[in-house]
Amino acid sequence: MKSVALIPARYGSTRFPGKLLQMLGDKTIIRHTYENTVLTHLFDEVIVITDDQRIFNEIIQNGGYAMMSQGEFESGSDRIASVAERLDTEVVINVQGDEPFVNVQGLRSLLSAFDDERVQVASLMTPINEESDILNPNYVKVVASCSGNAMYFSRAPIPFRRNQGSSVAYMKHIGIYGYRKDVLLQFPTLEKSPLETTEMLEQLRYLENGISIRMVVTDETPLSIDTPEDLEKAKEFYKKWNHM
Repeated sequence: MKSVALIPARYGSTRFPGKLLQMLGDKTIIRHTYENTVLTHLFDEVIVITDDQRIFNEIIQNGGYAMMSQGEFESGSDRIASVAERLDTEVVINVQGDEPFVNVQGLRSLLSAFDDERVQVASLMTPINEESDILNPNYVKVVASCSGNAMYFSRAPIPFRRNQGSSVAYMKHIGIYGYRKDVLLQFPTLEKSPLETTEMLEQLRYLENGISIRMVVTDETPLSIDTPEDLEKAKEFYKKWNHM
């Protein structure tokens, strides 16, 4: 099964413009993400998809593979779908550009989900226990069926624990996706759905259009860099991670 990792990499960011070109140790964030994804040896190709010449040059000038996307896109899925048609692959994995400490176990598990021919889209989830995390709307929660397919994603704490004696686990959605190529190419053709618009979660477009998302459990939560404060935390983590 041929697979490609695509890393959508925008220069603009509401909370931290230009973050992917910030330095983390002796390399930029996007270069760490690209090179660490290559080092997993899980993919036939790893490609950065960007709208910015500076990011493109950063990857190309350091021996990597990058492609320019054309036009404006509302989501990372739209951006990678715009180039996926040109690629010879069966499965596409969307790796987040602002997560330089690549979760190898999670990516391997995500790829393995496609051994099941029924799986069209897959993503990761991890247990959360802290009440503050469960209530935090920036932490997207997911509930899955007994077969492992997502039933709903929400910024609200789902399920609602009316029965305080229940032992159900809360699951945080980790926004790394895998797609069959043909299903990914469908995504931009689907109208933005009402639930997607309400929750501002692109994955709900799939569910509202009857496309299942297989959820894969991982114990590792990737460190995302969304703000300057996150970058400072990443620098501290990098010092430890670099000496593991």
